Amino acid sequence: MISKKYFFKGYKSILTYDSPAIALTCCFIAIGALFRNLGFNIQESIFSTILTYALPGSLVMAESMLIGASLLNIFLAVWFVNARLYPMAISLFPLMMHKSQPKWKYYFSCHFIAVSAWLIMKSNYKKIPKEQRIDYWIGIGCATVSVSIIGTFIGFSFSEYLNKDMMMGLAILNPVYFLCMMVGAAKTTQITLSVGLGLILGPIIYLLSPEWSILLAGIIGGTVAYLLGEYNVS
Repeated sequence: MISKKYFFKGYKSILTYDSPAIALTCCFIAIGALFRNLGFNIQESIFSTILTYALPGSLVMAESMLIGASLLNIFLAVWFVNARLYPMAISLFPLMMHKSQPKWKYYFSCHFIAVSAWLIMKSNYKKIPKEQRIDYWIGIGCATVSVSIIGTFIGFSFSEYLNKDMMMGLAILNPVYFLCMMVGAAKTTQITLSVGLGLILGPIIYLLSPEWSILLAGIIGGTVAYLLGEYNVS
């Protein structure tokens, strides 16, 4: 069974001043409006949010449907976009594994892996006894999914009042929040340097190659930061 104490403690973590609740809601308001413009009804929109969950995957799915992509292409596009969640799962789940907990909890809660939930858990896991961390994590996951559903419902209901620019502005709030939290939580020179280099290199590379700017800025900035950090350690 799931511990109610730690489940609700995790669920209430979404209410803290530094939680992603507002940014996440705004992003899914944009998703809800986009789903309605695609011809989804409210049930299909909410189901899509629950099933896809992570914001980039939802955006890719919606954009793929907009251009008339096949079901296979949509599946592969969403799968590739959400592949970024694998390293998050690998870094997070060993911190929660405990022999006293049944395996179904870990399989069930894999679906909750997303930037927002991952960041909350990584910031708070040391405060939670290891044998109860999975229950705390399930609480976080249910809370972020609840916020996503609420945002989708609001966006769907008020889509007629949102133009394209407003939806794009809402959708970018969560990545900006994540960036700010990463900088605020940075405890090593490597993290600070990688973020700083990414911010500098991104606009520069965009002038040369808009299609590859985000990928190249991340690879170059992250690699340089890692190598400089290793050099300083040695």
